[in-house]
Amino acid sequence: MADESNLGPVTADPETVTDVKIPTKKPKSPRRQKAVAEPAQSKTAAKPRRYSEHERNEKLQLIETQVSEGKGTLKDAIKGAGISEQTYYQWKKTAKPVEQKAEKPVATGDEFADLVALEEENQRLRKRLAEKLRAENADLRKRLGLD
Repeated sequence: MADESNLGPVTADPETVTDVKIPTKKPKSPRRQKAVAEPAQSKTAAKPRRYSEHERNEKLQLIETQVSEGKGTLKDAIKGAGISEQTYYQWKKTAKPVEQKAEKPVATGDEFADLVALEEENQRLRKRLAEKLRAENADLRKRLGLD
């Protein structure tokens, strides 16, 4: 008897096969041509502008006055001065430490005595606070029955 479960390779009769459409890819539309390269002179970056310390301070003061008078936002004032935000913040960072050092007064004998008195008062207040917290903690423990 022949094994009917194994049919072997299946071949199609050329007469029974109908016209099967094989999917074809769409033809691609032509790519856009790249822009014509500009001459090398226009691609060179402009030489960065270097401002003197005096010019920097003037621009920073101009920006601060515009913002404090309410003539616009900080960003508007910075753009009006003709610099970038990064430049503004870098200039401000380098300008501030010099001003802070100059404004910081040297402590005198009277100021030192005041500082010592303030530190003593601070210690006294800390002790009072610690005592109050201990008392409240003990009271809470009694109410909860933990002691």
